[in-house]
Amino acid sequence: MNTEKVAVSGPTVAVVSRGPITAMEQVRADRVIRSVLRRHHIESPASVRLARSGTFGATTIAQVNTRFRGTAIRVQAEGPGGFALTFAAERLDRQLDRLTGTAEPRWAPDPGRAAPAFVSDDRAIVRRKHCHLNVFDPVGATAAMDRMDFDAHLFTDAETGEDAVVYWAGPLGVRMARQRQLRPPLTATWRPLTMNPRPTRDFTEAEAITRLCAHGLPFLFFTDPSDRRGRLLYRRYDGDLGLVAGNDVPIE
Repeated sequence: MNTEKVAVSGPTVAVVSRGPITAMEQVRADRVIRSVLRRHHIESPASVRLARSGTFGATTIAQVNTRFRGTAIRVQAEGPGGFALTFAAERLDRQLDRLTGTAEPRWAPDPGRAAPAFVSDDRAIVRRKHCHLNVFDPVGATAAMDRMDFDAHLFTDAETGEDAVVYWAGPLGVRMARQRQLRPPLTATWRPLTMNPRPTRDFTEAEAITRLCAHGLPFLFFTDPSDRRGRLLYRRYDGDLGLVAGNDVPIE
């Protein structure tokens, strides 16, 4: 893994590479992301991760992390060769337009990027995140999902205290699922959303992995019977799996 830092005026951009990423590509990443941050008057440091498993034309994953008004933001994109960085820079530019109020807040799936989803044998969980879940209403949870460029977001529902998820899906743009209560939120939202009509199922971790992989799902929200907490299992761009879980005590 290589890290490139270019000490010039403006926000500091650290470029981390994995695989056959050239020095020229690292310099381009610094220049392109720095340009986006300058356009939006962002002075916070940023990190860019470029990962490629094959030659220059092979699929590349580009991820950008920075902060906007003290809050972490993130974008991620994949594409052939250097296109991944271009796609990530465009996503960051649009995301900052929304955060600064130049564009309307997002409330719809992105037609230009499908969540990783394909049938496979069981894959390993290579990233686990156990954290205190933020308490949100659906609007706040959706805004957080957009800030971090997630396809689904695990949170604590402010209305019921249950673990819940929001995710990008039709027909209204956003769907929500709770562990137990299926009724729509009582609090008004500025845009309508769809409630998942089915109760969240109980799965062990191994059962959840098999279900996600065998059915080609991009993610799976489930309740772990060991502690009755919600879990979000998701497919990563590299084909392996990640898992998000709350480590605080749920409200019964």
